[in-house]
Amino acid sequence: MKRNFLAFLLFVFVSVVFISCGSRNPSTNETSDGSSNSDSGMVSTDKNAFPVITFEKDFHDFGKINSGEKITYSFKFKNTGKSVLLISNVSTSCGCTVSSFPKQPIKPGEESSIDVSFDSTGKHGLQNKSITVFTNAQPTTVTLRIQSLIVEPEDI
Repeated sequence: MKRNFLAFLLFVFVSVVFISCGSRNPSTNETSDGSSNSDSGMVSTDKNAFPVITFEKDFHDFGKINSGEKITYSFKFKNTGKSVLLISNVSTSCGCTVSSFPKQPIKPGEESSIDVSFDSTGKHGLQNKSITVFTNAQPTTVTLRIQSLIVEPEDI
C-alpha cells in the first residue's frame, strides 16, 4: 500500500513537470532581455521605456521670513524618460502647504513645474515641510522639501 502511494506521488510529480514544460504559449516569443513579443503587440519590461521625472532641485530654503507671510516656490522638472509622464496626485505634509501641479500628460522632453505655497501664519522657528509627488514613473513617488525660519517682524 505504501509502495502504491509513493508510485502515485511520483506519477503526479512527473505529470506536473511535463505539463508545466509544455504549457508555453506558442504565440509568445520571449527575448533575451525579458521582454516578450506576442501576436497582440509588444510588451516590454525595459525600465528605459518608463517616464522619468527629473527635478532641477528637490529642496528649497526660503530663509528667514516674517510670521504670517505667504510664500511660493516652483519646483521645475522635465520628463527625461521615453514615455508620457502622468502626475496623479501631490500631497503635502500639513494644511499650511498647498500645491498645484499639471493635470495634462507631459511628453518626453517636455518641462513643467509643481507650485508650492506655504502660509507661515501661526508658525514659529524652523519649519520643514514635505511634498509627495505621485506619478507613473519609476519610482512612483518623489519627495520634495521646503524649509524656512519663521521669525517675528522685529526679530529680522
